[in-house]
Amino acid sequence: MVKKKRLRLIAEMARKIRAYRELKSRPRDSQKFALDYETMRRPLTGKMLPVLAWQDVRRESRLFSLLAGMRMFGVGRLFTRKSWLEDHTEPSYWQITKVKVDYTSENMDHGKAWGILTYKGKQEGEVKEVDKVMYHDWRLVPKHMEQQLKDFEPLPEPPVRYTPYPPLLRAMMLAQHKKSLGSVLAEEPALPLKRDIVLNKDYFRKQEQEEQRTEGTAV
Repeated sequence: MVKKKRLRLIAEMARKIRAYRELKSRPRDSQKFALDYETMRRPLTGKMLPVLAWQDVRRESRLFSLLAGMRMFGVGRLFTRKSWLEDHTEPSYWQITKVKVDYTSENMDHGKAWGILTYKGKQEGEVKEVDKVMYHDWRLVPKHMEQQLKDFEPLPEPPVRYTPYPPLLRAMMLAQHKKSLGSVLAEEPALPLKRDIVLNKDYFRKQEQEEQRTEGTAV
């Protein structure tokens, strides 16, 4: 008969208390991401921001710095990032659906946000948490431009024409190329998915004739 494990109530309660105290002792986002704009250091860790980010820190805004001054904390509005505007021609933005504000922060400019991401004109179907909310490169999409971004239709992706060779076949091809030419293949070998030749009897007959011409006929 299997002996039942005795439930130690006091030990279980002590474990929960330790976990709760550990959770409460963790620094909040308002403490973790606080920034001294004169020295460009985080007071909690003492780390300095990269020099390349100083200009954006002084000119751009964090997401919750924008949400804190808006009605209903910006739920339903579109927000984009400066880096997306510079790197992509297709519209990329977040549509905010839910906001959880850290009310212990001084200006209520910290917390978590959820929304639907549209990246390079392709909208994702599920709501997920907005990442990198502490970055100083968030911008609010003006109201008159929202419909223009939503109506954007991305171009269809080009069909895949090549695929990598299987590992064993790839290793054999690279070894054969190095043995025959004495050098390493510069480009990665790729297997074409579409052939423009007709696989009929004449094609295979020509292949056999070429092999016999290169190897010679057996005596």
